[in-house]
Amino acid sequence: MSSDTGVDATFDVSPLSTETWPAFEALVQRHNGIFSGCWCTNFHDCAERGPGYEGSRAFKRQLVEADVAHAALVLAGDEAIAWAEFGTPGELPNLHHRKQYDAEKEGEPDYRITCVFVDRRYRRQGVTETAIRGALDLIAQAGGGVVESYPHDLTQQTKKMSSSFLYNGTRRLYERLGFTYLRPKGLKNCVMSIEVPVQP
Repeated sequence: MSSDTGVDATFDVSPLSTETWPAFEALVQRHNGIFSGCWCTNFHDCAERGPGYEGSRAFKRQLVEADVAHAALVLAGDEAIAWAEFGTPGELPNLHHRKQYDAEKEGEPDYRITCVFVDRRYRRQGVTETAIRGALDLIAQAGGGVVESYPHDLTQQTKKMSSSFLYNGTRRLYERLGFTYLRPKGLKNCVMSIEVPVQP
C-alpha cells in the first residue's frame, strides 16, 4: 500500500481471504493460537465453533471461506506480522461488557474494529496504527460508514500495560487517527467512533 494512504510504506496491507489465509495462519501458529488459542474468533457468533485450538482454527477458516471474516493483514514481504479484525455487527456480534454496551448504545455502527494483534517481534514500532489504517482503508473501499472500536482507555492510568494485553490498541492511538470518544465500556475500555467516507 502506498504512503499516500497514511500506511507505513515499508509494509503492505492486504485483506484476509483464502489467498492470504496461509500467511494469517502462520502468524497465529507462531503465537500459539492467540489469546488461549482463540484464532481471533471470540467476537464472532461462536455457536458452531468446535472445541479447543483446532476447533477455533477450523471455524475461522470456515468463516474466511464464506467471506464473513474480515481483517487487514499487515505484510512484511510474504509474512503476515499483524492484523486488525473488522466487520459488520452481524459478523462480529460479541463484545466484552455487552450488557452495558447494549444499555447505553444509541444505534449500531456500520462496522466494528474488534481486535488488533501484532507479532511480538514488531511491537512498539507503529504497526498497530498501520493495521488500523489498513482496516479503515478496506472499509472505505467497501462503502464506508460509521466505524466503532473499543480500545483500552489508559488516560488515567500511570502504570504501563504490557502491549500483549492491548488487544485493540489505546484511546490515544484512536484519537490520533481521528476517532471520537463516546463513552466508557467496562473499567478500562471505551467506545470510539469515526465516519469513514466511501473511497472514490
